Amino acid sequence: MPPTPAQLKKAETFKALHEAPGTFIIPNAWDAGSARILTSLGFAAIAGSSAGFAFSQGKPDGTGLLLLEDVLQNARDMVQATHLPVAADLENGYGDTPDACARTIQQAAAAGLVGGSIEDATGHAGQPLYDFDTAVARMQAAVKAAHSLGFPFVLAGRAENYLHDRPDLDDTIRRLVAYAEAGADVLFAQGLKTAAEISAVVKAVAPKPVNVLVNALTPPLPELSALGVKRISLGSTLARVAYTGLLDAGKEILDRGSFNFINNAITYANLNEMMRS
Repeated sequence: MPPTPAQLKKAETFKALHEAPGTFIIPNAWDAGSARILTSLGFAAIAGSSAGFAFSQGKPDGTGLLLLEDVLQNARDMVQATHLPVAADLENGYGDTPDACARTIQQAAAAGLVGGSIEDATGHAGQPLYDFDTAVARMQAAVKAAHSLGFPFVLAGRAENYLHDRPDLDDTIRRLVAYAEAGADVLFAQGLKTAAEISAVVKAVAPKPVNVLVNALTPPLPELSALGVKRISLGSTLARVAYTGLLDAGKEILDRGSFNFINNAITYANLNEMMRS
């Protein structure tokens, strides 16, 4: 299915963000409403959050716990809610084989997305990461599918070592370099914490852009920019912040019988206006 003019424009905008000088932040929405709110704040692009979406469906996060059909419908809802480019967390491609990764990229594009990530986590506790050769073959298939779409779909290759208790920087870099050589447009390793780790990844895959996921130990934006990081994402952080507000309000009601949280809440009128924009 050829891209619509709107999708093509979004794709070109998203690609240009990765080629322009400097660093940009791509916040992670989890549904149409959060995508619309983030759009109203002035961000240049939106990413999805598989964890945030899982939480909104009353499910825990984890590879294989969400159906691809549900994820794609959520992606369509977010695409329709914003004029911005939208990229998705496509987890492990919703299948172990290279063909599964290719199909997922094609379906993601058909849903209106202009970018997405494929990770090398299996979802199996006994072997949490695909072996190197399998991981590379999966990325090659995803790249081939992305290149067949007729528009620039920005594909991120993710090495999940640190997220699965395998903090091996050498293997992480080996995998990211291989994904870059396979044709991934952006490289991404969750769990990097120090400037030294981030700098090593940036240098290893240069000139390909690197995405860094924010965590409590992540260096501030100016330092990340100085290290050469192109893209900063927030994963499930914004969803967790939103749920923190819900939890705090509920606890105040039950524990103290008061409603002071209302003073910190966005007004009905303001939120309603954001949903109209």
